[in-house]
Amino acid sequence: MAHRLFVAIRLPDQVRERLLDAMEGLEGARWLDEEHLHLTLRFVGELETPQANELADALRPIDSPGFELEVAGFGHFERKGRPYALWARVPLVPGLEQLRQKVEHACAAIGLPRETRRFLPHVTLARLNAGTGPVGGWLAVHGALRAGPWHVRAMSLYKSHLGQSGASYEEVTRYPFGN
Repeated sequence: MAHRLFVAIRLPDQVRERLLDAMEGLEGARWLDEEHLHLTLRFVGELETPQANELADALRPIDSPGFELEVAGFGHFERKGRPYALWARVPLVPGLEQLRQKVEHACAAIGLPRETRRFLPHVTLARLNAGTGPVGGWLAVHGALRAGPWHVRAMSLYKSHLGQSGASYEEVTRYPFGN
């Protein structure tokens, strides 16, 4: 059986609430649910059960001294000149980059190919399509929003279930840090 997996940091309640408060006012945007608000460290993709179990075991010894993160503004991704996603920016701090590299090494240790995309820490807020209104006005209103800081004390392995109404996420294993 295949499992669609990713490794992420779950946002604390107060940060999720602050983001949810901003998630409105853009015609045609498909805003994500509260359960979807996380910072992905590594999208893994489809793994069969034995390799998924290997990944869960490879992530277990990862530790971090913990570090502070915050949300600082918003942005969007474009494809062919059209915005397709709105996101909250999370500035890259050394502790986050070190944790991401440890996760990448754990993935490589079980034979997964290295991630080739540049790491841009963010929290996806909405999916956009051709019917979505212009994003510039929304970004102008909300662009200076800040949330946090918060102390990162754990990461999690998640399973993504794809359905007709989109994806739902299930936390498979939580990895608390020893701090």
